[in-house]
Amino acid sequence: MKADRIAVLGVPCDANSSFLRGCALAPGRIRETMASGAMNLTAEDGTDLDALHARWRDAGDAAVPDGAGAFDAIERAAAAILDGGERLLALGGDHSITFPLVRAHSARHDDLTILHVDAHPDLYDEYGGSRESHACPFARIMESGLAKRLVQVGIRAMNAPQRKQADRFDVEVIPARLFQPGVDLRLTGPVYVSLDLDGLDPAFAPGVSHPEPGGLSVRDVLGVVQGLNARVVGADIVEFNPVRDVNGITAVVAVKLLKELLAKMMAT
Repeated sequence: MKADRIAVLGVPCDANSSFLRGCALAPGRIRETMASGAMNLTAEDGTDLDALHARWRDAGDAAVPDGAGAFDAIERAAAAILDGGERLLALGGDHSITFPLVRAHSARHDDLTILHVDAHPDLYDEYGGSRESHACPFARIMESGLAKRLVQVGIRAMNAPQRKQADRFDVEVIPARLFQPGVDLRLTGPVYVSLDLDGLDPAFAPGVSHPEPGGLSVRDVLGVVQGLNARVVGADIVEFNPVRDVNGITAVVAVKLLKELLAKMMAT
């Protein structure tokens, strides 16, 4: 069944952050900013999200325990939405949540392709003694056979262990230094989109735990999202840390990306 309604689900989980916690506060801050009146709800293609609530809804926050059982709880919450005939756009949370979210999507979509925007490849086999770290989700996804293809854009912190993992899993990497606006990613559906806000240069998104200079602009990331032609079956926006934000800049960027992802999902 083609799911035409989209549920926006908060996933307030940052227990697997390796440096600073705070990303669990992001869903609430994004909603607060979206409802502040500082911006309208029309996407750049003219999609009026305020007038299209029959096509999307705020599903609230998943109940995620702070520790053991978090991944199973996230997967169950995602599965309930997908089984209800809706698509899912999740608001993290740290990047570890992408593994259980993709696990739920892969069970319902064959030949899943993942588009991953990030400064970091998040391909460590383990980090700090944990295989559930936010530095590891794409290793878990690829070793579990949950995606046929992983395309990473904006990478600029690839070290030798992660390069070995990228080669092992045949990951397609477009580093930030080689990124060109309008690049044809040649993606075919179904596509899952994972946007880590530290994929943007910290000048545009300072509210992250691991800022990495030399990144993408907001316009670069919007161009990637808006240029998608394949059907987007699910997505997440992760690693926004309100504790680190400056004048609410990153919250506004997160809302902008949320609006454009919703519009793209409605169009595909």
